[in-house]
Amino acid sequence: MGDKERLLQPLRPVGGKPTPEALARQDRRWRPRYLMLAPHRLGFFLAMVLLIASSAWWALVQAAQTGLVPPLPAALPPSLVHAAVMVYGFMPLFFAGFLFTAAPKWLRVEPPPLAALRPALLWQALGWLLWLAGALASSALALSGVLLAAAGLAWMTARFWRMVRCSREPDQLHPRAVGLALIWGVLCLLGLLAAATGQAWDVARTCVLSALWGCMVVVFVTAAHRMVPFFTSHAMPFIQGRYAFWLLWLMWGAAVCEVLALWWAPQGLGAWGHAAWQLGAGGALLWIARLWSLTQSLRNRMMAMLHIGFLWLGVALVLAGLARGLALIEGMPALGLGALHALTMGCLGSLMLAMVTRVSCGHSGRAQVADSVAWSLFWLLQLATLLRIAASVPGRLSTALLLGAALLWAAVVAVWGVRLGSWYGRLRPDGRPG
Repeated sequence: MGDKERLLQPLRPVGGKPTPEALARQDRRWRPRYLMLAPHRLGFFLAMVLLIASSAWWALVQAAQTGLVPPLPAALPPSLVHAAVMVYGFMPLFFAGFLFTAAPKWLRVEPPPLAALRPALLWQALGWLLWLAGALASSALALSGVLLAAAGLAWMTARFWRMVRCSREPDQLHPRAVGLALIWGVLCLLGLLAAATGQAWDVARTCVLSALWGCMVVVFVTAAHRMVPFFTSHAMPFIQGRYAFWLLWLMWGAAVCEVLALWWAPQGLGAWGHAAWQLGAGGALLWIARLWSLTQSLRNRMMAMLHIGFLWLGVALVLAGLARGLALIEGMPALGLGALHALTMGCLGSLMLAMVTRVSCGHSGRAQVADSVAWSLFWLLQLATLLRIAASVPGRLSTALLLGAALLWAAVVAVWGVRLGSWYGRLRPDGRPG
């Protein structure tokens, strides 16, 4: 091996810490092959690519609707394209980076080699890029992308369940719940493919929303229930390090009820009961901020980002209950899309930004804190969420507010994605592996 090739090899610390001479020789450049050093590097990087691409496309769609740019061609309904790629495009890739890093520790098993995960991640990324391209040019191309993405998600799910089956750890509640949610996500994606092939657009949207609640929300709240107490107690030892399991069952119950309501569509007293449940569950989740010591957590930026993200889950359910009640009383829907985006942008977006930033900092040798850049992006994301909720109220400003929310969201994720993406293709500054 020549001197040049030796310098490009990832450093292996001797005695746990590289020497200053070794750090001085470390390659500082961004290289694609460094994405293969750990599951979170490849998964998070591909997720960032999809997140930026899908957000930029949607901002262009909104700009075209206001006449700022020429109209875009549409081979599929833009709202369906947007919903599908925002639910399935990047979130499973973030899941892969997190789950195949953390779950082996939960289950006390060896993680699968990255080579075994690479096809699943690449297929999903390529599939959703084809979905976006096909939405502009060819429905057949878009549907072939969904098929490829479904194969990748199924492969990822199978690899996750293989770890679960190999584990002898007695406490498998969290990983098994995640595994079941991923199976549901695969089934809903196949349903989306079948419905879109038959141009049954309403059924296709229902499949996407079913995946949102039954897969994405369940994975988020399950992983967070397991990890946020650890993060919190690590940062602030005076706060309880484990949350009650009734809270987890409440969040699961809320997700299951929303999935059932999508297919059952309750009427009469059933609709009033659903609204009451949403208000009650949302109120309970807002009250739980007291248990989470939110006031104390706000002193730590990273913890504040996580806990505010969970506040949005309660807000989303309360808004959904109010929207349903108003629809029953006034006979006209209002705030329904606001409640949906309080969940997706407010809750899942905030949790995504917080958890991915923390994991990326920890596994790149950086301090596990929210610096001024991350903190500013987080509050801009909150502003984008408020704009999107306000846009759901019918009025003369709704179109402008919708465009503002789309542009601000696209700008936030672009800055965040480019920043963290530059880390994934570089060796750790401290010279350690990972």
